[in-house]
Amino acid sequence: MSYAPDIVAELEVLMLYDLSTNQAGIKIHKTAEPAKISAAQRLFKKGFISQVDGGYLTSLGRKAAEHTQFLHTMLNAR
Repeated sequence: MSYAPDIVAELEVLMLYDLSTNQAGIKIHKTAEPAKISAAQRLFKKGFISQVDGGYLTSLGRKAAEHTQFLHTMLNAR
C-alpha cells in the first residue's frame, strides 16, 4: 500500500505548522503550488484546520500534525 499524492500533499501542509505554540497559524497564498492549495482545502473540509487557506490547527488537526511530524522525525533519524 502506498500513499496517494493527495495524502502526501496534506501531510506536507501539516508539516508546516509550528507545534511549539497554539498561537501560530499558516497562510497558503493564492500563488502557492496548486497541490498545496487543494491540500489545505481538503484539510479544512476534514476539520483539521480552521480556514480553507490554512489558519490554525483544530484539536484533531493538532493531533494529526503531531503524529505527522513525529513520524517524519523517526524516519529521518540516523
